[in-house]
Amino acid sequence: MLAARSTAAAARDASTRSALPCVSAVRLLSGSAEPKKSLVTGEEGVHQTMKVSKAWRNKPLFRRQGDVRFKTGLEAANLLVAEAKRRDAHETNFIANVESTMSCLGPIFERNPRYAFVAKQLMEPERFIQFRVAWIDDVGSPRMNRGYRIQYSSAIGPYEGAIHLGHHVNSDVIKAFGFDSVFANALTGFDVGAAVGGADINPYDKSEAEIQRFCQSYMTELAKYVGPDLDQPTMGMGVGEKEFGYLFGQYKRINIKSSSGGNPFLSARNVKAPGFGVVHFANEMLKDRGDSLEGKRCLIVGSGKVARSVAEKLIELGAIPITFSDASGHVYEPDGIDIGRLNTINKIKDERGALLGRYIIASTTAQFNDPESAFDIPCDLCFPCAGMGDIDEAAVGKLANNGCKGIVEGGHSAVTPEARKTLKKRGLMYAPSTLTLTGNSVVYALGKTVTDEMLAKEIGRIYSDVKLTAQEFNQRGDLYAGANIAGFLRVANVMLNHGAV
Repeated sequence: MLAARSTAAAARDASTRSALPCVSAVRLLSGSAEPKKSLVTGEEGVHQTMKVSKAWRNKPLFRRQGDVRFKTGLEAANLLVAEAKRRDAHETNFIANVESTMSCLGPIFERNPRYAFVAKQLMEPERFIQFRVAWIDDVGSPRMNRGYRIQYSSAIGPYEGAIHLGHHVNSDVIKAFGFDSVFANALTGFDVGAAVGGADINPYDKSEAEIQRFCQSYMTELAKYVGPDLDQPTMGMGVGEKEFGYLFGQYKRINIKSSSGGNPFLSARNVKAPGFGVVHFANEMLKDRGDSLEGKRCLIVGSGKVARSVAEKLIELGAIPITFSDASGHVYEPDGIDIGRLNTINKIKDERGALLGRYIIASTTAQFNDPESAFDIPCDLCFPCAGMGDIDEAAVGKLANNGCKGIVEGGHSAVTPEARKTLKKRGLMYAPSTLTLTGNSVVYALGKTVTDEMLAKEIGRIYSDVKLTAQEFNQRGDLYAGANIAGFLRVANVMLNHGAV
């Protein structure tokens, strides 16, 4: 039995290592391996042979009302988007993510039509769980929320992904995040699957006792589907160390096994990793252009745990954070936010439900909602770390006009698809969340001994892989296309071995 498992694991590792050009750097702990001759096939060159190409082009991609075939990669991408719209037209966020991703994958379908059939399979999650979360509030009234967990892909390894709590969370948002996490987790080069969960509750206007009761009710149902070596939830929006502690406490109460390999399940390991990872990617992007973060004025959108850890790492690397924002508005420090001011903001925001406006009392230099839009403030880099779609076309225009050189996403899909096109036209650098939010998965994969230096090294490798992939597919400098292509190829090359499952 053990020998069979070892053989299966070796076969899976061999197939996953073939996805990217720099195979020797795919995993920090792996040994050297002979790279494949191409990103797309094992043959010489990047194109499939005419014989194989013709065979797959002759197969119908869809067979609903007659056979539907495609002649070009662009046509295949358009057919896949049309199918997603037919099935899930009401899920606008998911459709937007599918549309943006498929536009990047067209060149792959052109070179090897077989990948279009894998993409069709990948658009449907393996499992989507929705359930009722009933709990009692502080006045004794029964309350009810919807809980979710989408286990999107386990092709590469066990499911892993964030839990998000917020009034904006619904099945559409969860599915959109789950789809993106497939590519983001695959980029790490580790054996990590993709999952996302959460619930439509606002954690900021609840008492500590209410949050504890909610988390216990949520985990009572979720525990049926997650566990060590099966599905590893991580911290997402609205979920900090306290919420994670409540979730683990309930899981441990109802399950005998609560750890794997000496690592506790649901451990709040390195809470600052996502934010630190975002800054390391920004640093890599600037180093690639012969520049650095030293002295850069950075506009931060948001003030959650990721935004504040972004600010901490920026200060450490010599950059100057100048703003934070939340529902009350934005705070602007013209001379920059140093570590002392950041500690003051941390104390305010660590209190559940506290708003950033209170910082004005503690600072004599801060400006509150002045100017009216934070995007009117001159800056060198922008780090949107709050909600989806915070950066639209108008925001990009304002940022570019005020000297901003690039946008580095610290939140999921913070830049709208239309804004991405404007970024290209205006010549701004852009690091997408698919790439920048891989820090959490990297830290979990490296284990308890992980250091910031190890995280920075892994992120340098991932950035290099994505950059080379973008060049390989004639998308030089387009990190969004490179990240989607590299992530897709790693998952797809494994799925090809699994058949129609």
